[in-house]
Formats: sequence, structure tokens, C-alpha cells
Amino acid sequence: MKNALILARDWIVERTGFDRVWEVLFERHVPEAKGPAAWLYTLGSASLFVFLVQVVTGSLLAMNYVPSPDHAYDSVRFIGEKVLCGSFIRGLHHWGASFMVVLVVAHMLRIYFMGSYKYPREGTWMVGVVLLLLVVGLGFTGYLLPWDQKAYWATAVGTNIAEQTPFIGPLVAKVLKGSSELGAATLPRFYALHVLVLPAAMLLGLGVHLFLVVWHGISEPPERARRPGEAP
Repeated sequence: MKNALILARDWIVERTGFDRVWEVLFERHVPEAKGPAAWLYTLGSASLFVFLVQVVTGSLLAMNYVPSPDHAYDSVRFIGEKVLCGSFIRGLHHWGASFMVVLVVAHMLRIYFMGSYKYPREGTWMVGVVLLLLVVGLGFTGYLLPWDQKAYWATAVGTNIAEQTPFIGPLVAKVLKGSSELGAATLPRFYALHVLVLPAAMLLGLGVHLFLVVWHGISEPPERARRPGEAP
């Protein structure tokens, strides 16, 4: 049995290069940070973990959600009252969205104040900015899905703000609303953006971002310059 497992492992390694992938991803050099600053280096991984939680909980919610103006509100109530653990899953998804925005912003602030966006990691920084915008877009498009008064009017305010953008504002607002006014065409459009377009863009952006992180490595923690004659 042991020999069979070894042969199976060797067969997989030779044909997939899994050992090299493991070495690159999990055995690479990670800078040593001491004290409270060490926790700041976990913000990126925490953001990725919360995103995966959002994917799982969102998929479970989508199984019972109906993206129709006539049934959206009732389907949300059904999830909270009738579906097994539905209220817990919806709460996890709802608060996870806010928590993810906080984590991503904190991660980017850490990158900025520690100078980790500088050469050769400018591309990593720019992709991270795009990911932040996608996270905000996911939160915005998901807010309308319960189709209640709070969600409706909050979305109305958001689309009106987008409409004030110079030159392209009216076009952006019309694309978001699906018509000149916020109505029945808006809900399925926001749903498609929330569960198809933006998650696909997030996965693509995350793939590029993680590749660049592995390629360039994680930046070393900044150190205070020693004064002349100061002991190390």
C-alpha cells in the first residue's frame, strides 16, 4: 500500500510539477517582521480569506434568491426564516462585505506607509487599486439585492452620484439602471454584475496580483536609518 502511494505521488509530481509549485508558493522567503508590525503582513491573506467566505456564502444564498422585483424581497425573507442556517449565512455574507472593504483598505494603507508600492512592485500596487474598486463595486451592487426601501433609496443615491461624473456620468448611470430611471430593469442588472461580472474580474485580478506577489516577493519591513556612530 505504501509503495502504491509513493508511485502515485511520483506519477503526479512528474506530470504536473506540483513539487515546484509547492516550493514557489509555500517555501519562498517571507520577510521577518517583529512586534505588532508582524500582524500588518497578514492583512492581504485575511482579505483573500474573507473573499473566499463571500464566494461560498454568496453561492449558498444564490440557490434560493430570485432576482425579480416581484419576488426578490420575499425570497430574502424566505432565506432568513425558512432555509436551514439561512439567517446565519446571510448575516455572514452581509457583514463579511463590510469587513472585506475594511481589510482591503487597511492592507493598502500598510503597503503605502511602508513603501511597499515602490520599485519593482508598482504593477502589484496598481492591480491592488483595481481590486479595491472591484470590492467597492461588489458591495454597491449587492446592496440593492434585498429590494427593500433602504436598499432602493441607497442605490438611487449611489447612481445619482455616478451620474454627476463629467462627460460619462449620464451614460454610466444609464448602464447601471438599465433605463433612465431606477426600476425593474435595474435589479437583474445589478444581480448579474454582482454574481457574474465583478467576481470574474476579481478572480482574474487576484490571479495577477498573487502572481506578482510571488514573482517579486514580499517587501522587507522598513528600518530606521542609524545615525553615525550608533550601535546596531
